[in-house]
Amino acid sequence: MLNIFFDLDGTLLDSQSGIIQSLQHALTETAGIEPSSDELRPMIGSSLPHILGNFLGPHGEVADAINHYRDFYQEEAMFDAEVYDGVFEMFDTFMTAEVGLYIATSKPHAFANQIAQHFGLTDAITHVFGSELDGTNSDKSSLLQYALDETGFEPAKCIMIGDREMDIFGAKNNDINNIGALWGYGAAEELRMAEADMMAGHPEEVAEIAYDMMGMDAG
Repeated sequence: MLNIFFDLDGTLLDSQSGIIQSLQHALTETAGIEPSSDELRPMIGSSLPHILGNFLGPHGEVADAINHYRDFYQEEAMFDAEVYDGVFEMFDTFMTAEVGLYIATSKPHAFANQIAQHFGLTDAITHVFGSELDGTNSDKSSLLQYALDETGFEPAKCIMIGDREMDIFGAKNNDINNIGALWGYGAAEELRMAEADMMAGHPEEVAEIAYDMMGMDAG
C-alpha cells in the first residue's frame, strides 16, 4: 500500500499571513525588530527556533520569542490560512485508490491537529505527525524517521510531498520518495537544487505523478 506524507504550511495550507504576523509580533516584543513579510516568507517551513534565531543571533532570547510567538499564534493567527485550491480533489483521488494520507509538519502536533481539524483535512488524513513543544522532531529528517518507526511503513512505499528543501532532504535522509510542491513557499530552483525526485505545479497533478513514480495504475 502506498502511504503519503504531506507537509502542512505551503503544501496543504497557504498559512503565511498568520505565521508572518506571529513572527513579527514575537520579534517586536523580544527585540524591537520587525522584519518585512518579504524577509520572512522564504523562511516558512523552517523550525521556529531556526527562524527566530536567524534574527536574534546566537545569544538572543529565542525561548522568550517562541513564547511570544505561540501566545499570539494561538490567540490571533492559528486559523488565518486557506486550503490551497485542488487539495481536497487530490485527497479524493488518493482515497479512491485507498492510499494512506498523513501530515508530517515541523509545527507542534498540538497546533497541527487543531488546524487540520479546523480546515477539514482530518476527513482524509489518518494521522498528523508534528514536533513536540520542546523542539523534538522539528527537523524533517527526525520527524520522518519517527513517523516510519511509529507506522512500520517501508520507506520505498512512501512519498513525501512538500514545498521546501527541508522536506526533500528529510525524505532523502530516510530513503523516502519525494515530490516538490511548486505552489508553495519554496522556489522551483530551491527544489531543483535539493534534487527533488519529481515536481508538481498544482495539487491536482500530484496523484498522477505519484502513481507514475510507484508504477501504479491510476485507474
